[in-house]
Amino acid sequence: MHNNQVEPEGDFSPPVGSPHTSVQIVSQQHKPVAATSSRSDYRHSIIGAEEITDVEIGVCGWILTVISWIIVFCTLPFSLCVCFKVVQEYERAVIFRLGRLLSGGAKGPGIFFILPCIETYTKVDLRSSVFDIPPQEILTRDSVTVSVDAVVYYRVSNATVSIANVENAHHSTRLLAQTTLRNILGTRLLHEILSDRENIQASMQSSLDEATDEWGIKVERVEIKDVRLPVQLQRAMAAEAEAAREARAKVIAAEGEHKASRALREASEIIGNSPAALQLRYLQTLNTISAEKNSTIVFPLPIDLLTYFMRARGGADSEPSAAK
Repeated sequence: MHNNQVEPEGDFSPPVGSPHTSVQIVSQQHKPVAATSSRSDYRHSIIGAEEITDVEIGVCGWILTVISWIIVFCTLPFSLCVCFKVVQEYERAVIFRLGRLLSGGAKGPGIFFILPCIETYTKVDLRSSVFDIPPQEILTRDSVTVSVDAVVYYRVSNATVSIANVENAHHSTRLLAQTTLRNILGTRLLHEILSDRENIQASMQSSLDEATDEWGIKVERVEIKDVRLPVQLQRAMAAEAEAAREARAKVIAAEGEHKASRALREASEIIGNSPAALQLRYLQTLNTISAEKNSTIVFPLPIDLLTYFMRARGGADSEPSAAK
């Protein structure tokens, strides 16, 4: 199987009916297409890509290349320390030869070779970076000044584009994050900023990700840290909240009084139907007062009870007078 995949150059006609005939033809037709697409994958998003063509480097370029190879061979083995470079697993190297990007895109991770004098390279870190947006004074849509700070998590998604399209991708992303924060929050109301942070963060992330895609930057997450209000506004909002709580407390107290008065009316109707219940209520009240260890107890006596004793005393006084 492996010997059949390597085809010699020249005239070769596979046997008729061979099961590998169609496969070989298709693979031969698609090989140049795949090579062309791989060369253009990293160039289609670079500024000025329409001007980049696979032309020769010219006579001067070839002369400089030959001189570089001569220097390398003449200074062996010391030149190996200069020609061989290593990049870490999380890094990529973007190589320029005579000012032009090498085909194949960024190199790495691992070891790679550069020619002295004619090739330069730049290391790009692919790890996620964190940027703390400083507090921004923002005027909301309802004319309230607030101070907002946020955090942006981003990483380099295309090392070649981040070097070729922008001078400093990290600095540009940070400045754009500050501007985007001011622009988006400037179109929101104060209560939306305080209560709808998730939608604001998602909007900021999509806007930043779309804008930095041409720079080879991928914005992973945006988080709003804090929203600080002016002191006068904080006092006004606190007074408003306190007034609302007092209003609710008064409504609850009024509802309690209403229910208590209704219960007292029902209790008075029940006690009015049974005079003995009133006496029991007096005794229960006396028991409650005496449990508090008071030195003085004021106990009201019912008028009916006093009237009974007064009648009994009047009857006793009338009996001696009748005997006389």
